[in-house]
Amino acid sequence: MAEQDMLLSPAGVEALRTALTRARFTSNGIADRLGPQATGGVARNDFRAALKATEDRDPLATLIRVFICDQTESEAVVAAALAPLDLAEAVDGGLLERHGDGLRAGVDLEPYGDEWWVLADVPASARPGRPLHSEHVLGIGGATQTLIGATIRRPVDTALDLGTGSGVQALHLSTHARSVTATDVSPRALRFAATTAALNGQDWELLRGDMVAPVAGRRFDLVVSNPPFVVGPGTTTHVYRDSGRVGDAIGSELAAAAPGLLTEGGTMQYLANWVHIAGEQWDERVAGWFAGTGLDAWVIQREVADPMAYVNLWLTDVGEAADPQRMAAWLDWFDAHKVEAIGFGIISLRRGGHADPVLRVEDLRQRVEPPMGDRIATWFDRQDFLRVRDTEALLAERYRAAEGLQLRQEATMGEEGWAVDRQVLSMPRGLRWTEEVDPLVLALVGGADGRLPLRDQLALLAVAHDVAPDELAEAAGPIVAHLVERGIIEPVAGR
Repeated sequence: MAEQDMLLSPAGVEALRTALTRARFTSNGIADRLGPQATGGVARNDFRAALKATEDRDPLATLIRVFICDQTESEAVVAAALAPLDLAEAVDGGLLERHGDGLRAGVDLEPYGDEWWVLADVPASARPGRPLHSEHVLGIGGATQTLIGATIRRPVDTALDLGTGSGVQALHLSTHARSVTATDVSPRALRFAATTAALNGQDWELLRGDMVAPVAGRRFDLVVSNPPFVVGPGTTTHVYRDSGRVGDAIGSELAAAAPGLLTEGGTMQYLANWVHIAGEQWDERVAGWFAGTGLDAWVIQREVADPMAYVNLWLTDVGEAADPQRMAAWLDWFDAHKVEAIGFGIISLRRGGHADPVLRVEDLRQRVEPPMGDRIATWFDRQDFLRVRDTEALLAERYRAAEGLQLRQEATMGEEGWAVDRQVLSMPRGLRWTEEVDPLVLALVGGADGRLPLRDQLALLAVAHDVAPDELAEAAGPIVAHLVERGIIEPVAGR
């Protein structure tokens, strides 16, 4: 990006980094200064203890008061805290704004971990009653954190962040990608992203345009996107949430674009909303987005909201919760299109080059333990394992039960004692699947200790359960494949 495309000049960014580093305005530096009680209060937007702990107004204290506690401080103490950054440049660039007889934060300057800082707009919650800019740039919110945790973090050559906003996803991509490209439709967002990149010593290719348009004809090893996925009639008032597409079309549009964006073996991961329409199966509808793409696809639904709660959430997000006309118009659109609910989740796609791509659409509400990136990566690994093995090859492998696997039983007391009605295997961590099993499958999993090939294990089970070995082996193939896909049993390497 050119110099004029940042909030500050290159020299100004360097001076700001010097000031922040010198004051130790980092997550750990702030926590050490405030102590656990005040740090916990800040997390709840209760700044009383933090303000008491920063009354001396040294540089770190002043930065905490201005950029964490949203206080107005005198020009002299702010100038001392930000030195060697020129105060006039900080005001002209929007980093600070004049308020009353002092200065306050003009942007959200957030320490991120102990090495990074992210620049974004001040959130609506910090300035009630102040309307959001139509090109409001989000900081680090819940959806952002969800995508960060779900992204596969294996090394890649090229990575793309579609709709980068303040550049948070690009920051993370820079830790494992040789080169990072980021796009955004908003020139204002690109100024923030460029400043975030420079402040953190990063050099990204930043391109202006609507989603994939700026990178047409190019391919990447990894693509991530936290797009403007909010579902509605297609009007755009705030670009961070409104795509201009009707309904949930942005999700299907990204699915259609994915094959042309990915290198062979490349992965695309993005967040999406999708509508649940009366009389339709939501999972079948979403599965239709990937028909004919040739991509392996795993869709995980994390949340489901009713229309009223959904509209209230997003109107509150932009400070318009008290506008009954906007709410009524949005709800009327949902009613007209028979929308009963809105789902939210993570879509992971892979260009595997297979004629028979794997497609799974699942509701895993309350059954996902973040972060998910490693779990998603190993799910694709397990698909590769299963794809090249027929039943005979599966039975030749050795397996062990997943670490920490739990068994839950439901039983009824009868005349002859307890009679087991139901047995359920459950994964206690990660993707916390549950699987109801019969006694034979339970015995198979229970005996999976990695010592015997599965065919030998089945031979022993056949004798114990008085079943023909070949018949049991034939029936076991699909069951074993399912257990492996779920990670309930894991192949042992080097058999």
